[in-house]
Amino acid sequence: MRMVQFLIFFGIVLTVYSLVNYYIFSRGLRTLETGNPLRIWYIIGFIFLSASFILGRVLEKVYLSHLSDLFTWAGSFWLAAMLYFFLIVLVVDLVRLADYFVPFLHHVSDFLVFRKPYLITIMAAVSVFLLVLAGHINAISPVVREIKINTGKPNSQFTTLTIAMASDIHLGTIVGKKRIGKIVEKINGLDADIILFAGDLVDEDLAPVIRQNLGATLSRLNAPLGVYAVTGNHEYIGGAEKAVSYLQNHGIKILSDTAIKLTEHLYLAGREDFESRRFEDFTRKDVSEIMQDVPQEAFTIMMDHQPVAIREASDAGVGLLLCGHTHHGQLWPLNFVTDAVFLHSFGLKQFDETMVYVSNGVGSWGPPVRIGNRPEIVRITLHFEP
Repeated sequence: MRMVQFLIFFGIVLTVYSLVNYYIFSRGLRTLETGNPLRIWYIIGFIFLSASFILGRVLEKVYLSHLSDLFTWAGSFWLAAMLYFFLIVLVVDLVRLADYFVPFLHHVSDFLVFRKPYLITIMAAVSVFLLVLAGHINAISPVVREIKINTGKPNSQFTTLTIAMASDIHLGTIVGKKRIGKIVEKINGLDADIILFAGDLVDEDLAPVIRQNLGATLSRLNAPLGVYAVTGNHEYIGGAEKAVSYLQNHGIKILSDTAIKLTEHLYLAGREDFESRRFEDFTRKDVSEIMQDVPQEAFTIMMDHQPVAIREASDAGVGLLLCGHTHHGQLWPLNFVTDAVFLHSFGLKQFDETMVYVSNGVGSWGPPVRIGNRPEIVRITLHFEP
């Protein structure tokens, strides 16, 4: 049954992907008349870029090599470029549609770009290239976001607790040794009491992670109270058991539907990902079940990769809920989609007595590009009553 669901899902995604690419391709080709020397290069380049991501991901599973890396990198950048080419072509078609009903383009038909339409394609290509380049520079330059929270709870051991929190690194071909090295260095530089990863440490396939020995870099993470993580949907897509085993062998403790005691009045809980049932037919515990042995006077920090159970956590008395998953869209204007889909898509917000922080992530999925938001590592300072 799961294989049938996967094939249906993959078929829908491939169909949509193909239609969007054909839409962009056909509109661009119309601006390049037969005989234009750019026409053949346009056709070859478009076919290579549009096919690269799928070829790269397939090759990673059967022949992990520099060739699969090439296709994956080219295809990943194309995903970002494809979005903005689609928006440009869509706007152009909407303008043409408006002109059909209320003619106005004839007033500007003498401009060079209208007399030589291929110049519009060149201008669009240059604009998208510069936009994606700026987005890539942004994606590899994470910021540290400072959050301060008054818990209102007593703690005999701490008056303050510092948390370094990150999510959605997506270790693999795109987020490799150099990028994770900088992330680890930045996290260690925060001198946090505890380090927490709210899911999607690994980007589906574990093979590129093992090949680059990225676990050795993760092993350099250091905090007095330890380094903890929960599974995300991408761990489950690639096989959660193998991913969890690899991460735990490199010093990261995975919390699986459990709550542990950090100090007398401080607990840490972690949930299996929401997608665990779909990918491995595993039903995760309810928040109330995880919290049943936690004293009412204690303050509980809970990690749950996807922000889909905020009300459930609030009802169970969780003090601080940490999530990721949304990337806050990663590429503008997709943030409007995540805002519509999730109760809370990004940032700090209070729900009754529960504070919820949804991180937009420090890594990236697909395109190594971020436009409209900054990748982040979050430094959370909890203040306790004496």
